[in-house]
Amino acid sequence: MDHFTYGMLTPLVGYIASFIGCLTGLSATSRARAATSAGAKSAWLLVGAVAIGGTGVWVMHFIAMLGFSVEGMPINYDVPLTIASALLAMAVVAAGLFLVGFLGDKLLYLLIGGLFVGLGVASMHYLGMAAMEMSGEIHYDPVLVGVSLVIAVVAGTAALWLCVHVKGWLLASVAALVMAAAVAGMHYTGMAAMHMSGAAGTPPGGTSALELLGPLIAGIFLTTVAMVFVVLMWPTEDEMRERQAFEERVAGTTSR
Repeated sequence: MDHFTYGMLTPLVGYIASFIGCLTGLSATSRARAATSAGAKSAWLLVGAVAIGGTGVWVMHFIAMLGFSVEGMPINYDVPLTIASALLAMAVVAAGLFLVGFLGDKLLYLLIGGLFVGLGVASMHYLGMAAMEMSGEIHYDPVLVGVSLVIAVVAGTAALWLCVHVKGWLLASVAALVMAAAVAGMHYTGMAAMHMSGAAGTPPGGTSALELLGPLIAGIFLTTVAMVFVVLMWPTEDEMRERQAFEERVAGTTSR
């Protein structure tokens, strides 16, 4: 097995994609904090979930998978399971963001949300691994699997806390760098837990990585690029709060 078929290209590109997704998600959740209606807050939280869960987590995972190979053993992917893993990543992140976004960052909510997000992200990883169609059989080291779960839960809890508290581009950028590192750490720990057995041969079914993953990764990443432009054009959290304060002052003056 080779996790770095193209050297550091796939880990680096995956990390950059994860950073962009996490930074976009943090920027979206900061707007959610300043939103005055449940509808607007929900919309920004959904943007954050797609950015973090879709690009920050899932795209990073499968870009890294493009660098995984087994000598003499072609690898295909089960289409429904691969798509399900993407939807799962975005769904669990959305659930965690909505929990702390509407109920606050009390320790209990953070722990529940972090556990749910972490285990969900880990499930996405192993579901993505299960989507691989190969002639060999996959086995996992239970100790390293356990370590990957711990990393995922800790990272998920920290991510929710950051989504509630981080303000400003500088702090958000630093937080996104840390979040992307945690996502990569969980992924490669889970990959290190994997072992192969069986003879090389043609996979029983599925679609090749480039035919399936290329369009999916490109689609989610282009969606994230569109969200980046929306976030950049929208007022920042502080600007939104200043506008709200101004409108309240104007309304108060008018009512006198």
